[in-house]
Amino acid sequence: MDNLVLNNSDSAQKFTSIGGQAVIEGVMMRSPHTFIVAVRQEDGTIKLRKDQWFGLFKKNKFLQLPFIRGVFVLLETMANGIVALNYSARVAMSSEMIKKAEKKGISREEAIQKEKEKEKVSFATWVSIGASLVFGILLFKALPHFLTALFADSTNATWGLQSFTFHTIDGILKAFIFIFYIVIIGLIPDIRRVFQYHGAEHKSISTFEAQEELTIKNAKKYTTFHPRCGTTFIFFLLFISIILFAIFFALVPVGAGLPTILKHLVAVGTKILLVFPIAGLSYELIKLMGKKCNTWWGKMLSTPGLLLQRLTTREPTDEQLEVALVSIKAALFLEEKYNLKNVGQTKKVITLEEVAIGNLNDVEKSNLKLADFLE
Repeated sequence: MDNLVLNNSDSAQKFTSIGGQAVIEGVMMRSPHTFIVAVRQEDGTIKLRKDQWFGLFKKNKFLQLPFIRGVFVLLETMANGIVALNYSARVAMSSEMIKKAEKKGISREEAIQKEKEKEKVSFATWVSIGASLVFGILLFKALPHFLTALFADSTNATWGLQSFTFHTIDGILKAFIFIFYIVIIGLIPDIRRVFQYHGAEHKSISTFEAQEELTIKNAKKYTTFHPRCGTTFIFFLLFISIILFAIFFALVPVGAGLPTILKHLVAVGTKILLVFPIAGLSYELIKLMGKKCNTWWGKMLSTPGLLLQRLTTREPTDEQLEVALVSIKAALFLEEKYNLKNVGQTKKVITLEEVAIGNLNDVEKSNLKLADFLE
């Protein structure tokens, strides 16, 4: 979800579509036409997964329309994330994975092949996404809604489902549950390391934004925060949902005449459906911020997301920074080497490949600049 933005005065209103995601002991980076995952292996070397990127929904022009595209970008990002996470788990924990397989009588080759099958966008990927969405709906939609309804009932409140107060309290509870969830999982050592790689991803992107050479020394001076992080997207989802739900339920008597429990079940179902337009609107706001990030209101809009990133990012080590820089450097090199900008969305010129490299210097430099990625 991170987009790069030009900082110079000539191009301050334009942005590119290179973004990343932290994974287990590594970073996934996606440029407009490449999909890269760099993972630190147990022996200290870096495993690099290189592939060409076409986009799951780019062939359909309707799905690229404003306010519609955001929903499919979200689904696409989740699919990419699962593929990248499965790959990083196999690489970073290969010995542990093989030991467990051998105890079950599964050979090393079979175990590796089985794990590789998870690294494709398949039916199983969409099942995982579905399970994640159900979990998210129960935790961040149903739970705060019914807690708000319970609070209103127990206090004999004069406000109800059709009031702004109901959805404000619902939104506050939703935000509290989200923050509590992030804080709790952040206590897990492995998740803390993922948060460090999240910070490394932001630092590497900021280095490229500043049009500086992709080195550890240059990247270290940048903050772990980035205004167009997916965390900011989540803030927009929370904030917009409070306003949209309050307006919608005030105008539409959802569940009117139904028993209390059934009325609230219908209300939750309605909120789930409204998530799609909210996601679309949130995506457009992220893109707008990319164009207007230097304005006073652009900075104001990005501030809550930056504050939330204090929970989802940590200061990385030099070794973690190196992995993030390898990922973005490889993406840029492949874009230039194969002239992917002019290849189109159908011609496959890069074969999926995994290579082991010693350090950042093993990745060839690209002559491409930030201006080469303007949308």
